Amino acid sequence: MAEKFKILIVEDSPVIVGMISFMLKREGYEPLVVEDGRQAMEFLQGEVVPDAVILDILLPYVDGFELLEEMRRLPAWKAVPVIMLTAKSQENDVIRGLDLGADDYLVKPLRPMELAARLRRYFRPAS
Repeated sequence: MAEKFKILIVEDSPVIVGMISFMLKREGYEPLVVEDGRQAMEFLQGEVVPDAVILDILLPYVDGFELLEEMRRLPAWKAVPVIMLTAKSQENDVIRGLDLGADDYLVKPLRPMELAARLRRYFRPAS
């Protein structure tokens, strides 16, 4: 069996983590979870580089914008697709996320099937 794609979830809401994890497993992915910005910063220094990241902005300790900036500074993380999933819906927040290197930006409430469809785009075989 092919190796499962690893998807890092950076989210502090247990309910949202549960919904995303359930959807990811159903879609055949392996969810990895960190619950706050500090844990995420530690994860960035580790050996594991996921195949994609689902990133909240409003996190304890370090926010998602800072995490995204750090990801894009690290060579191993530069090309990892990042989908921001956040309650921050103001146009300037969306622009900031995309300008910092997010590949996609979704506003909560979470729509799991839309998130799954957007995630699948990054794992389509090259034609």
